Amino acid sequence: MSSRREENLTRRAFLGTTVAAGGAWAASGALMPATARAAETKLASGSVVLFQGDSITDAGRDRKGGAPNDARGLGRGYPYLAGGSLLADYPELQLKVYNRGISGNKVPDLAGRWQADALDLKPSVLSILIGVNDIWHKLNGRYDGTVDDYEQGYRKLLQETLAALPDVKLVVCEPFVLRCGAINDSWFPEFDQRRAVAKRMADEFKLTFVPFQSMFDEAATKAPPSYWAGDGVHPTLAGHALMAKTWREVVGI
Repeated sequence: MSSRREENLTRRAFLGTTVAAGGAWAASGALMPATARAAETKLASGSVVLFQGDSITDAGRDRKGGAPNDARGLGRGYPYLAGGSLLADYPELQLKVYNRGISGNKVPDLAGRWQADALDLKPSVLSILIGVNDIWHKLNGRYDGTVDDYEQGYRKLLQETLAALPDVKLVVCEPFVLRCGAINDSWFPEFDQRRAVAKRMADEFKLTFVPFQSMFDEAATKAPPSYWAGDGVHPTLAGHALMAKTWREVVGI
């Protein structure tokens, strides 16, 4: 490692603070020291980081190109922000960052394209954020999947992934909503039940869990919910930035 790199890591480690899981830390602004992140991730040269999910992950990405690290292909949301900062922090690793989120997707939609859009990319880190459409489309009369369908489908997806990629670092992101825009009482308690499924899957398979709901709940004490997600589902620039920072803190890269 070069002396400049060591100096940068030392400076960033001094400025950062160690982050504990859970509680209000997620929106506190504290960052895990760069040295701790690097040690925890153990990313190798050429590692693939893949973001999967629905429109929150898609974030208007250009789906025509399939190359990694393409700004248009990463969209305008948290994968773009998190991926860009990873590429800037670890240029020596020559990381490959992909966004394969597709607007409107539910768990069954992920399952239908999982081989080509996930397993074939052989990710070292695979992040999944899915669940809001599984209830939103149901409320709109476009889907009839139950909470149990969500759990069984999610479990099968994770089992297939771990069987095909035993060394992958799987990240389960918590589905979230904010109380504004499209979100009303009809979403509850079923939405909370689906959030609980995501946490249960992470616990069952001993995976990294990113608590986006508690992060936004804490953030909403500092600014109105619409500041973070105008329609209660799709984050604003501030919301995506908070997601990207929290994702990196929790995942440890």
